[in-house]
This record gives sequence, structure tokens and C-alpha cells, in this order.
Amino acid sequence: MNKRHIPALFAVLVLVVACTPVAPPPTPAPAEPSPQGQVEPSPVPPTATPTPDRPLAARVNGQPIYLVDYERQVAQWQTAVLIPSGIDLTSAEGQERLRHDREEILNWMIEQVLIEQAASEMGIVVTDEDVEAELAQIIAETGGEEAFQARLEQDGLTRQDVWNELRAQLIGAAVIERVTSAVPTTAEHVHARHILVGTAAEAEQILAQLQAGADFADLARTFSQDETTAAAGGDLGFFPRGVLLAPQVEEAAFNLQPGQVSSVIESPFGFHIVQVIEREPDRALSPEVLQYVREQAFKTWIEGLWAQAVIERYVNQGP
Repeated sequence: MNKRHIPALFAVLVLVVACTPVAPPPTPAPAEPSPQGQVEPSPVPPTATPTPDRPLAARVNGQPIYLVDYERQVAQWQTAVLIPSGIDLTSAEGQERLRHDREEILNWMIEQVLIEQAASEMGIVVTDEDVEAELAQIIAETGGEEAFQARLEQDGLTRQDVWNELRAQLIGAAVIERVTSAVPTTAEHVHARHILVGTAAEAEQILAQLQAGADFADLARTFSQDETTAAAGGDLGFFPRGVLLAPQVEEAAFNLQPGQVSSVIESPFGFHIVQVIEREPDRALSPEVLQYVREQAFKTWIEGLWAQAVIERYVNQGP
């Protein structure tokens, strides 16, 4: 699935002097403050029908994304990212890049609606005060109100654009926290090492040496083509399921007991031999692995939203 190549924080990041603009802004419909000073997640409105005076770019579970909002985001992306990058939008390459980015911008806007709809179902609320606090921080990081206004003008944004984006980001962060809160912080781990070579014949020769009593780490240092682990005797460290780039190696490792050596295993990277050193049934996930696992959990959740959604596109029709 190829839906989220452009990250989210465009309208905010382009205003922070120290940051490089890398993402387009989703545009949720402006929300009305409640009497209590809260901004409630926008409910899904009745099904919208495109009309000549209010054409749609897309409709997500009946909720419209208006063409004028979509085209504004495309224009802002061109002004803040494509043109400063030196891309010639009149060239064939520039036109292809713009076509690709237009599709990704619409995908992101659709996804933002899906997230806001889910947030509404979860009862997630963002207050005006929360948004204003984030906005104040952005203004301070930009160099004050005057510099902030100048940056808005430079990037073709309005204060409401940034306010809406900040609100969307706060809602998104709350949704991520809710979705990933059940991810366990411990899991079974194995401590393994491997030898990677380019041919099955070479791997079989090394395996024969291991079976004859050769030292695994010595052979890894001599023969392994994995530049990141060879010097350490092929040591992969401790890892849980679902994190290795070669799932074939991971599967083999979790099927071995300490001291055991696998047969020759083929992966897209070549041919491996794996040895397990230790196993721990309930080891704490490292911060990096925990972050990765949470990202994967959220990715799976998002893919579920896409799969269940009724999405109608009126621009950028594609396969």
C-alpha cells in the first residue's frame, strides 16, 4: 500500500526556522468552539453531493473534502517545497513529480479525515487552550509574531491554516497514544548471530566447517558479507519477533535452542547460517524496538481504517 509517503507536519514545520519543510498539510474543516471552550471532533456530516459551486475532491464515509481546500494544499506544497527545491514544474519530470505529490496530498487529506472520524468515535477532545499553547510555541520558535506573520505570507498560509493543522496534530497524537497503549513493553527475545554469503555452495561449505567443530564467530569474521555484524562475529544481539529485515533469519532463530545452528537459509540478501546463543522469554523491549513496534501497530490500525472506509475520489483517479 502506498498512501502515506508525505509526512504530516507541513503547515507547522514550514513555520519553524530550524526545520526543513517536508510534508503537506491536511485540512480538516474548521471546528466551532463549544461554549466550554473546547473543540469537539467534527462529526461525520450527511453525505455531500458535488455541485458546480461546491465541487469535491473526495468523499470519505460521506464526509466531503472540498476541491478548493485540496487545491489550496497543493498550491502551498508547490510554494513551500517544490519551487524552493529547484524543481522545474514545466518539465516532464516536474509534471510527474507534481502528479505524484498531488495524489499523495489527497491521500493524506483522506487519511486525516479517517483519523478525525476515529477520534470522534473514541471521544477524544482537544481544547482551544491546547491548540493556542502549541501555536504560541511555534510563534516563539519562528522569532515572534512579526516573523510568524511574514512566514505565513511567504508560504501562502493563514493563521487558521496553522491552527487547524495544530489541532489535527494534537488529535492525531491522542489517537496514536490510544491505539498503541496496549502494545506490550516486553516480549520473548533470542540472542543470535549469523553468517551471510552470496551463494548456497559457499554457505554449505561453511556449514560443514561448523559441523566439524569450527568456531562460529571466527568464520563469521572471515566470511560473512554482512558489514554491520561481521566484525562482531556475526552477532545480531537480542531481538524479538518482527524486527529483522530478513524474516527467514528471524524465523530460524526462534526455532533454535541455545547452541544450535541452522541449516542454510535463503533470503533476499543471500544465504545465511544462524546460531542462537541465548533465549529470554520475557525481556524488556529496547526504546528503539518499542517505538518500531508501536509504529507497526499504528500502521496496521490505519490500514484497517482504509480497508473499511467508503472513499470516493473526484480527482487523481488511479488504479
